[in-house]
Amino acid sequence: MRPPPPSELPPIEQLREVMAALRAPDGCPWDREQDHRSLRWHAVEEVYELLDAIDSGDDGEMLEELGDLLLQVVFHAQLGAERGAFDLDSICRTLVEKLIRRHPHVFGDTAVSGIGEVWANWEKIKKAEKAGSKHERKSALDGIPARLPSLMYAQKLVKKARKASLLSNPVQGASSDKPGEAATQPSEAAVAAELFRIAELCEAHGWSSENLLRAEARRREKGWRKAEASTKPLARKSSKA
Repeated sequence: MRPPPPSELPPIEQLREVMAALRAPDGCPWDREQDHRSLRWHAVEEVYELLDAIDSGDDGEMLEELGDLLLQVVFHAQLGAERGAFDLDSICRTLVEKLIRRHPHVFGDTAVSGIGEVWANWEKIKKAEKAGSKHERKSALDGIPARLPSLMYAQKLVKKARKASLLSNPVQGASSDKPGEAATQPSEAAVAAELFRIAELCEAHGWSSENLLRAEARRREKGWRKAEASTKPLARKSSKA
């Protein structure tokens, strides 16, 4: 049996030593068997448990769940260190550099008038960071995590499409079934009820609402990407004129 890390160490260093001990040859058999891939869904589960804790307003639960989420970061950092790829220090250093670089209105002399300009600058800086790399975002629709639940995926896709002016008929309100009657602005309650009605409809027919929406989002995305690609040569030609 090995002793725990010295209590006088900073807590983050104690955590680092504990994680290294769990992965050591005489450590925990379960921890030693894990790799990045085997752990990937644990991080997702911990995020949802943290959401539950936040919604409950229980600070004690939030404290514990934040620790569980941090464990996922430290675990992956230990695995990276063992491969000589990265470690906890390099993760923190990279994050600090990115936060400073993407907040020139705080750490530089860039002036912004509001949150809209903050987001615009963030996207511009992020695009420049990835330019020329294998992660370069050549399309305005790039950058959405493929594993997002379909409703979140669809909403982020629409947001990007709207910013890129790819929506031919942007939704403004709920259309009326009565001729000559103006469209009305829907309420959150009405939209929530409609979403639930659709979930009920899918269940009644034995359909997966998740799969249906994901397939439709992919179909729309394919069309938007095709439309975006067709306008790029025109944009380049007009810029030269």
